[in-house]
Amino acid sequence: MPTRGTIPVAQGDLLGTLRRLLSLLLEQNVVDAVLVPVATPDGRNLVPTLVRDPERLVAADPVAPVMPIQSARVVSQLTFTEPTQRIAAVLKACEWRATVELTKLRQVNLDRVLTIGVDCYGTFGVLDYGAMAAETPDLTMRLLEEVHPTEGFRWPNRELRTACRICEHFVPQGVDVRLEWIGADVREAIGIELQEKHAALAERLGVQEGDLLGREEAIARLREARLERRDQAFAAFRQQVRTREGLLSLFSACLRCHNCTVTCPICYCRECIFRTPTFDHASEQYLKWAGRRGAVRMPTDTLLFQITRLNHMVASCVGCGVCEDGCPNDIPLTVIFRAIGQEVQALFHYEAGRSLEEELPLAVFREDELHVVER
Repeated sequence: MPTRGTIPVAQGDLLGTLRRLLSLLLEQNVVDAVLVPVATPDGRNLVPTLVRDPERLVAADPVAPVMPIQSARVVSQLTFTEPTQRIAAVLKACEWRATVELTKLRQVNLDRVLTIGVDCYGTFGVLDYGAMAAETPDLTMRLLEEVHPTEGFRWPNRELRTACRICEHFVPQGVDVRLEWIGADVREAIGIELQEKHAALAERLGVQEGDLLGREEAIARLREARLERRDQAFAAFRQQVRTREGLLSLFSACLRCHNCTVTCPICYCRECIFRTPTFDHASEQYLKWAGRRGAVRMPTDTLLFQITRLNHMVASCVGCGVCEDGCPNDIPLTVIFRAIGQEVQALFHYEAGRSLEEELPLAVFREDELHVVER
């Protein structure tokens, strides 16, 4: 049974309280290092940073609404070769869900990781966040004080990333420790939930009895609005791809630059077929194709690249949207992968990132699955 409680916010300083909380984990030898977003020197971005010296947490900000790197990839880097030291990883909900999938794919080893999931009101693109931070001191607290009940974080003339506007999984589930501020007066207290095996941390971290009043209502309102936006986006996508021309138009701007695979946490293959000479054809071959067809698009195989990527990882897609962030031509990859992923995962009664206990659909065989064939 999880242990729930609250953590008082000292002198109204939420970030100071969170930094002190993470410092305690290091000072009390609960962990040897903490992976947490830390502001860059110019204050216009935050990057996942592995911290061992508590004093280096002075610029840490687990709340900041920006995600330049999907931290599940970093957790994989830090644990793939089974480290001997203990790490606390502070993760947004989508980062945790991707970590769950990578654990099942044996790309993450959580044996010596304390997972700390945090509520997420949404994130802005890196450039948008940089512009906002340059104009606004104490940006995180400003955003928290003006949270909209159905939009989450918002800012004049700036929109949350597409993935965040349609994300219904903004509260991490199944983490070792969850830090909660949805529905909280963040200048007074935040919520915390610890799994049973970590209940002893409650006293060491100064957890007090109590709960966040109104939290469930706040979560429900935000989730309802995001589900509505999600369903509208999925419906528009499905309408567009009813024709071959509509499908082709979605990917018409693809350059096969591979940015989406590089940023995606689920595209973990050490060797991708599209980054080998397999699709580097002899020069004469392109001329032959052009002669046979009358014309050939360059670069070739862009649609094949996208369809192959869908086939490879859509059952584990958590909808974090970093693929779209990396696309230089703004292909709406978030909606494409989420909409198709929703249908594929439903076929197997599976939801990517929901639980470490659920088996990957493509790793098990069940006699009763996929037995209905449409004629």
